[in-house]
Amino acid sequence: MLVKICGATSTEDVELLGAAGADLVGLWHGIPGGRADLTVAELSALARAAYGTARLRPVLVTFLQDAETLRAAATSARVRWVQLHGYQPPGMLRALKNAAELTVVKVLHLGADGCVERSLIASYERAGTDVFLLDAVAGDGRIGSTAHRIDRRAVMEVVDRLSRPFLLAGGVSGDSREEYLAVAEHPLFLGIDVDTAARDPGGRLRAGRVTALGRRWRVADDRKGAG
Repeated sequence: MLVKICGATSTEDVELLGAAGADLVGLWHGIPGGRADLTVAELSALARAAYGTARLRPVLVTFLQDAETLRAAATSARVRWVQLHGYQPPGMLRALKNAAELTVVKVLHLGADGCVERSLIASYERAGTDVFLLDAVAGDGRIGSTAHRIDRRAVMEVVDRLSRPFLLAGGVSGDSREEYLAVAEHPLFLGIDVDTAARDPGGRLRAGRVTALGRRWRVADDRKGAG
């Protein structure tokens, strides 16, 4: 099971996450006004720091809509994972996959009326999506790091339609694993994506919180290993 922590902005953040047991670090680029948005140079530096931990894989998290611009940024930073967190169409995803050898994570947004991209899931899979990520849409339409939880039943309705692995986001915490037990036991469940629950009230990443998240959510993996 993978633990992805999003929104690192410094080498200290990256090193902390690697030491605390995270597997993936989300690095924001092309998120206008985002509190953790990075330039290509900053993205490149933090990606190097992630590889330097010998554990972390950097993930470029973006709202960018242009495949060539995104390919150039990923190539410059030597990032092999890209997370499309906006409402990019399947055609853009296909163009990105054709332009570069990347692992592409496509976010599916779940709001009060269900999954926004529900009718496009099969198209995203045909376009080459490697991994889906389920995240919440806030009541005001905000997406990404909203700390809003997704209804478990809504999650299960979506994941039963998928043929690709998925990550769970949306206010995930160590305490929420029991709430999402059926999700965590789904055969396509790949791991969790966390931002708020990995931070203290001041917004700083804390190693103890990251380690606790991994320990609580990896219970199922531990049981399988013991069997």
